[in-house]
Amino acid sequence: MTPGGKRVVGVRDVATLAGVSRQTVSRVLNNNPDVAEATKARVVRAMEELGYRMNNAARALGTRRSRTLGILASDALLYGPSRSVAAIEASARVAGYWISAAFAQADDDTAVAAAIEHLVAQGVEGIVVVAPHEQTLRTIDALAAGVRVLTLHSAGHGAPWLSVDQAEGARLAVDALADAGHVRIAHLAGPASWLEAEARAAGFTAETQARGLDGVVLHLGDWTARSGYEAAAAVLESGATGVFTANDQMALGLIGGLHEAGVAVPDDISVVGFDDIPDAAYYWPQLTTVRQDFEELGRRAVEAFIAGPDAAAPAREPVAPVLIPRASVARPIADRLGP
Repeated sequence: MTPGGKRVVGVRDVATLAGVSRQTVSRVLNNNPDVAEATKARVVRAMEELGYRMNNAARALGTRRSRTLGILASDALLYGPSRSVAAIEASARVAGYWISAAFAQADDDTAVAAAIEHLVAQGVEGIVVVAPHEQTLRTIDALAAGVRVLTLHSAGHGAPWLSVDQAEGARLAVDALADAGHVRIAHLAGPASWLEAEARAAGFTAETQARGLDGVVLHLGDWTARSGYEAAAAVLESGATGVFTANDQMALGLIGGLHEAGVAVPDDISVVGFDDIPDAAYYWPQLTTVRQDFEELGRRAVEAFIAGPDAAAPAREPVAPVLIPRASVARPIADRLGP
């Protein structure tokens, strides 16, 4: 019975109204390709008319699949991890899957192991590791969890992975500054323990060298606006006229720190961010940045697990980032003033 006193609608009720067997209803629920389209449509109409709601636990008993994906995330309050978790959940829900999430500090091996064990105990069909750190991957490799593991944003490291092309994103940021005439460019990097920060810094170095630019990496950021604000003095000391920050929050803090020092963006120094958070279009100036397609990542992650345990590993073609030009990049002041 439901809280309102009504009897819960079951598979038998749907089968009776649709004029089919319970096995046929079960096949429709499990997307069996052998069900005729007309029969499937009749079953779906019956479910809608009766207000049938699928019982995931009961379904798991019949199919031996939990239709539940696990998510292991760290630093979930940051924009990238939180958007990744939301994108996976949305794609899973569309596909008729459930999500079970566990959160752990990346540098706490015991917490990571406990989170993995918690997810495995719930019978998840696989685990997506969001924004992994090198240490997290080492812990997971040592556990031999017994379920498939897929990592996001960790291209070239450990388990099968899906990622936005972080190095390509850094190249786009460098090119936006170089094409505006900047020759000495600084990169305000994220924390060294993050694989994404490592990939963006490597992409920055590769592109500045390829273009014969004077690039300098400042390892001062921790993803927060505060760290960007506090890096303003080091940026000025570097002599750079353009700065690529490893995320948009650090760009926001940097712009504030430069403003307090009497340095205007983009009149004196140009700034490019990374992520394209919703607020980026409302910074002053509006922030030129690199957009990551978290929705596509989530879709690909869910598709990889829906394919089943015997499917091949997901294709490792990274998702392409996109440069979003706005108002925080201008020609260097020396070029504008002339000789």
